[in-house]
Amino acid sequence: MVRADKIPSKPSDPLVISPTVKSTVEREIKLAIDDHFRLPELPGTPLPRRRLTSTYYDTSQYDLARAGMTLRHRVERGKQAWQLKLPLMRDRQEVELVNRQPLPPTMFRDLLFLSLGERELVPVATLRVWRAGVRVRMDHTPVADVTLDQVSVIKDGAVFQRFRELEIEQIDGKDRALSDIERQLRRAGASDHDGHPKLFRALSLVAPGSEPPPASDAPVVAHVQWALACHVRWLLAHDPGTRLGRESESLHQMRVATRQLRAVLRAAKPLLVPEWADSLRDELRWLGQLLGPARDLDVQLAYFREESTSLDARDRRPLSSFISHLEAQRINAQEILLNELKSARYLDLVRRLQQAAQDPTAVESAVTLRDLAKDEFTKLRNAILQTGPTPTNATIHGVRIKTKRARYAAELAEPTVGKSASRFINKARAVQDVLGMHQDALQAETYIRTFLKHSTSARAAFVAGRMVERQRRRREKARKKMQRLFRSLLKRGEKAWEKD
Repeated sequence: MVRADKIPSKPSDPLVISPTVKSTVEREIKLAIDDHFRLPELPGTPLPRRRLTSTYYDTSQYDLARAGMTLRHRVERGKQAWQLKLPLMRDRQEVELVNRQPLPPTMFRDLLFLSLGERELVPVATLRVWRAGVRVRMDHTPVADVTLDQVSVIKDGAVFQRFRELEIEQIDGKDRALSDIERQLRRAGASDHDGHPKLFRALSLVAPGSEPPPASDAPVVAHVQWALACHVRWLLAHDPGTRLGRESESLHQMRVATRQLRAVLRAAKPLLVPEWADSLRDELRWLGQLLGPARDLDVQLAYFREESTSLDARDRRPLSSFISHLEAQRINAQEILLNELKSARYLDLVRRLQQAAQDPTAVESAVTLRDLAKDEFTKLRNAILQTGPTPTNATIHGVRIKTKRARYAAELAEPTVGKSASRFINKARAVQDVLGMHQDALQAETYIRTFLKHSTSARAAFVAGRMVERQRRRREKARKKMQRLFRSLLKRGEKAWEKD
C-alpha cells in the first residue's frame, strides 16, 4: 500500500528549474531476449556502439523505485549527467541535468521530497551497459531506435549479474511503426518483457502498483482501501512532474487521481465515518480547483497550437500573439500552483491521504460494492432521462460529471461483479470522450472570444470567426452521438447493476 512516513515541512524554497534541464518523453517498448538472440535485418542505419555507466540512487528502502521513479548518475565518454525518470501514463518523462557534481542535485531532491521525506539518497546499484543497434527508417524517415543492451551489474567493483534487453524507442511519434518493428523482433525470437527499468531486474525489486485487488469475497472496506491506495499512489507519482511543469500529462494525471479519490470517497460514503470522508473530499475538491486553471490552459494551448498549423502565415500571426498571451498565463498559473503545493495545507492533505490508504475510517455496514455502483448508476440514469431532445450545455456537463462518478464506482465494484461491470466501464469511457469533446469546444469558444478582445484587427476577427464555427461543428458532432451513446450506456448499466 502507500506508506504514511513523516513528510518534511516543505521543499527548499524556492524550487528553481535550471534552464539547462532537458525534459523529454520516452516512448519505448521493452522486449525480453535470451543469450542466443540476434537482431534481424531492419531498414535503417547502424547506431554507434556505446558504453554507459549508471549509478542509481534511492533510499535504503527503495522509496523512489516503489513510486515508479529512478534517479541515476550516468557517465559516457567523460560526459556526466543526472537523469530522473518519472511515470507518465504508459510512457516515462526523462529529466536530465548535465553536471559533474558527485551528489544528487538539490533541484531533484526538491521535486522528489514527498517520496523521500527526510530520508537520505544513497547509491543502490551500478549498471554498465554496452549498447548497439539500428536507427530504423521508413520512407527515408527515422521512426525508432532499436537497441540491444548487454547489462553488467557491478557490486564492490566486480560483476555479479549479467543480462540482455531489447528496446524500441520511438522517434517520430507514430505508434503503428513501433508495432510493425515489434512484430519483426518477435518473429526473430524476442518475447514479453515486464516493461520495468533495468534497476528492478538488477535488484530483484517488485514493480510498483503490482499489488492485485483483494479477492472477490474480501470485505468491502478492503476493496475501498485498495482503490484509495492505487489513486493516492498515482497522485503522488505525478506530483514531481506537476511541479516541474514541462509535460502537461503529469498535471492531467494528478488531477484525474484527485477526481478518482473524491469519487471513491463519495461512492463509499455508507461505509465510512461521514465527517471523516466529507472533510477529505472537501480538501480534494480544493486540490482539484487548484489544478484546474493550469490544466484548462494546457488543453487550450494544445488546441490553439494545432489550429495555428492549419492557417496560412497572415492568419497565423494574430493567433501566435494570442498563444503567447496564453503561455504567459500558464506560467503565472504554474507559479501559483507551485506555491500551493509547498503549503502546509497540501502537505497535510497528502499525509491524510496516505493514512486513508492504510486505514480508512470505516463503519459497520451491510452495503455491497454492487450497491454502491448501482446508486451512482441510478443517479446517472435519472440525469440522462431528464436531458430531453435538446439538452442545455449545463445539462450535458452535469451528465458528464455523473458519468465519471458512475464509472469510478463501477471500477470499484469491477473485481466482484466481473465482465458486466467491465462492459459498462468501457461504454462510460466512450460517453465521457464525447461529452468531453463537447465541453472542450465550449471552453475553446470562450477562449476564442477572449482572443478577439485581445486582438481587434479585421484579420483577427476573420480567424476568430472561422475557429468559432469549428467549435460549433464539434459541439453538433458530439450532440448527434449523445442520445445513441446514452441508450447504450443505460443498457449496459441495467445489465450490470439491475440483476437480482
